[in-house]
Amino acid sequence: MRKRFLPAVSLAVCVTMGICACSSDNDEDVFTGDTPEEPEYQANLDAVTPAAYSTVDGLDLEPGTYISVIGKQEDSSYWQQIRAGVQQAAADLNEKLGYSGNDQIRVLFNAPSDGEDIDEQVNILDEELARYPDVIAIASIDADASEVQFDLAIGNGIPIVAFDSGNSYQGIQCTCVTDNRTAAAEGASRLCGAVEESGEVLLLVHDSVSGNAAERMEGFTGEITGNHPGVTLAGPLYLDQLNEIKRQAAAEQLNVSLEELQAAESAESGDTAEGQTEDGTVPEEGENPESTDSASLEEVISVADGMSDEDAVAWYMEKHPDLKGVFGTNDAATQIAVEALSRTEFSDDVRVMGFDAGSSQISALESGDIDGLIAQNPFGMGYAAVVAASRTVLEIGNEAVVNTGYVWVDSENMEDEAVQPFLYD
Repeated sequence: MRKRFLPAVSLAVCVTMGICACSSDNDEDVFTGDTPEEPEYQANLDAVTPAAYSTVDGLDLEPGTYISVIGKQEDSSYWQQIRAGVQQAAADLNEKLGYSGNDQIRVLFNAPSDGEDIDEQVNILDEELARYPDVIAIASIDADASEVQFDLAIGNGIPIVAFDSGNSYQGIQCTCVTDNRTAAAEGASRLCGAVEESGEVLLLVHDSVSGNAAERMEGFTGEITGNHPGVTLAGPLYLDQLNEIKRQAAAEQLNVSLEELQAAESAESGDTAEGQTEDGTVPEEGENPESTDSASLEEVISVADGMSDEDAVAWYMEKHPDLKGVFGTNDAATQIAVEALSRTEFSDDVRVMGFDAGSSQISALESGDIDGLIAQNPFGMGYAAVVAASRTVLEIGNEAVVNTGYVWVDSENMEDEAVQPFLYD
């Protein structure tokens, strides 16, 4: 039914057969009538602007140049597509330059197993710095992390480019990203239209520390507040900050009031002076509020630890009976929205939209559980990141920001030829 996009890791050599086989003694090319076959992933490269970042032409790197690429996550479908784009660019470079063996351009992709593991990503960065690559391209999990490592890299002549998510570090040479604010604003506008410009919409943000999460949150909320007066915003809920929601849900289940929970948490953190209650009074004889608070909090924590993110989000949704729509800022957030909504009593009345178009999201789009998606261009992004890194090594100039493109996908256009390259497994 649907074409599954699976880019090859290297170009077929037959593309150049019509040129290579027919030279005369005076080195004039003879046109054979054959035209090179366009690669399957060409539409992904065409979406990248400026166009200079969609080709390896003119990138005359020295033999053995080492490009280190550090992603956010190792094995999600989105990051597998980025890796495929990185590998394709490396293959294209070596084919274009005629390098083989030890002369090949080395492009190594590394990423943490968990897309929220900042420490593992920093450890990978440290290991790569010890290998002295010619350039590092990184998708920072935390926009404010790694300043020390970046200073060390620059001090050793190793420039830095960014992709997928920007970094606040001032020495970044180029950033290859989706136009996150514009894409999120479009998603907000389409969701508001789907809920007929009234009711509440919930924004699920994949984390509270990455640059792309912040940009999408800003784009979405700015569109809602600026252009849709009949729609109110619930949240945003950050997926890396759901522990407090879980505690509140657990406290409600155990008939512990919010005030009691807050008092217990204050006692746990040491905010209440020794021998005093939360309001500053001294407890009466025989009263032991600390042990009561401690016992309550232990029970709450125990129940909360058994809750999933979907449980927490579903509980939060139930607190918003006027909820009409949910938007997720990446594949994980979008899928959590679908799963959480299925656990509520009003799942059929709430529209779901979000970012990314992996197999789970496309299946949910086909079934009607998702109404629309912002499909990014991870293959083109990975390819552009290697081009940007190569241009940095060659010191031939870079754009500050490279727009890797996106498309809107819904049930009406998901089979369109122009949309298919942006759907991935």
